[in-house]
Amino acid sequence: MWAAKLGKQLGNPTRSVGGWLVSKLLTVRNKVLEENAVQLCGIQPGDTVLELGHGPGLGLQSAAKLLTDPNGHLIGVDYSEYMHQMAKERMKELITSGKVTLHHCDVAAMPLAENTVDKVFHCNCYYFWPDLRKGATEIHRVMKPGGLMITTLRFSHLATLTAKRVLPGKNWHPDTYMAALKDSGFTDVKMEDKQHKDITFQAIYATALK
Repeated sequence: MWAAKLGKQLGNPTRSVGGWLVSKLLTVRNKVLEENAVQLCGIQPGDTVLELGHGPGLGLQSAAKLLTDPNGHLIGVDYSEYMHQMAKERMKELITSGKVTLHHCDVAAMPLAENTVDKVFHCNCYYFWPDLRKGATEIHRVMKPGGLMITTLRFSHLATLTAKRVLPGKNWHPDTYMAALKDSGFTDVKMEDKQHKDITFQAIYATALK
């Protein structure tokens, strides 16, 4: 039962003791993944950048620093109202200035126009989407032709959580997600092992073919 409750909070943290603990866990555990996802995107100063499942806002902070051109814009979406509010507080000055826009919504139904996003990144996120194909199709829809998406994860940790039944089903496996990306119009889909100091993680790359 504890595994199911933890999995539920990881997928949609709520304003509760469990949600608060998950927010602290994400702040510590996701820092390396978030920062590396941002760097691997190759963000340019005037890009429009989208983070999926932004959580407490660590990746948003890293990406915002790179958007130094007046045309640079950062968008974040998260299904959790708790995480949405937490990130809004963290990013409030940049939201007020118009540099950052946050949406509380489902990845499969984002209020964004087609062909408007240059770069997309996310970490520890896709495992909780009910339908990977719908999510991947929606990401592809909002991206510009040739836009790059980066996903970072730690495969060994995912396998452990799955064995403990924290992550349900088969959506957690990178091969399942990469297959959904290919089916949704992405090309050059691949996964590479990466190293950050003593931490090994994986990065999935996908380019929006249109």
